[in-house]
Amino acid sequence: MSSIPISLLDLEDDASSCLAAEDYQKKEGKWCAGCGDFGALNAVKRLLAKEQLKPEKMAFVSGIGCSSRFPHYVNSYGFHGIHGRALPIATGLKLARPELDVFVVMGDGDCTSIGAGHWIHAIRYNTNMTVLLLDNNIYGLTKNQTSPTTPQGHTSMTSPRGSVLPALDPLQATLGVSNASFVAQTADWVPAHLYATLEAAYAHKGFSFVRILQRCPKFTEDVFAENVKNPDLTELLVHENGVNAPGLERLFKATRQHDPKEIDEARALAQRTDMLRLGLFFQDDSFPVYDEIRAVPPVSPEEKIQRLEKEFDRYAV
Repeated sequence: MSSIPISLLDLEDDASSCLAAEDYQKKEGKWCAGCGDFGALNAVKRLLAKEQLKPEKMAFVSGIGCSSRFPHYVNSYGFHGIHGRALPIATGLKLARPELDVFVVMGDGDCTSIGAGHWIHAIRYNTNMTVLLLDNNIYGLTKNQTSPTTPQGHTSMTSPRGSVLPALDPLQATLGVSNASFVAQTADWVPAHLYATLEAAYAHKGFSFVRILQRCPKFTEDVFAENVKNPDLTELLVHENGVNAPGLERLFKATRQHDPKEIDEARALAQRTDMLRLGLFFQDDSFPVYDEIRAVPPVSPEEKIQRLEKEFDRYAV
């Protein structure tokens, strides 16, 4: 569990103080040069500064992987959990401390492999949190093993002849779970769209699932290479109720009007493979939010101590 520097807490006591994006970074990120995690961190810092979130009023929770080092670099409370368990940890935290803004950061292996069961049920619970899947299509921290989202045919240490199975699509999987309330996709090489997507996700009340496509400069630098070089291979989903980053239409000629309320169209678009699509696929604010349904009654510090003492007494010798 990481803590907050005293200097930031002192700054927050001054109502006239305004935190800049860099005030939210605790230390320099230790990722490989060119890693998409840097772009995600920069977008997150911009969001925190724009919303002026108090460091002591938010928490970042992660599992295991390159992306899961996030809590070490953000000036907030943080929990670096175990592989695949970020979502149940975050859910418990939100139930116990509903006043906190909770962010979850996971990698593709962390979320869609060992954490898949928790992922599916967390979508169904629709707990009010912002969830970022940093998807670089590979197990990067453990040095190049095929993950569930690795493209078919892509070679790795565990698939030297190429991945045999078709890649799992996190968008299709999420859109297929009942009670999914916010599903979006963005990319680390389109920073304006990445930031606009995070803004929309944070504003949503419920489980905001954002898949961030990114490149691993060591092992999957070729996966999105053509999309980076040629913007015509990417289609933006635009709508008055969607994710809109002004000026991107000049770069991306392919745009599609898509109402994020249309779940069937969202599923159809996620299934198509003719183009890479970025935008808000689906949003519904009407679904019940788990932390409101299962609100935990407040407990005084004295009562917490009494409960702990009672529990300890059970194991007294």
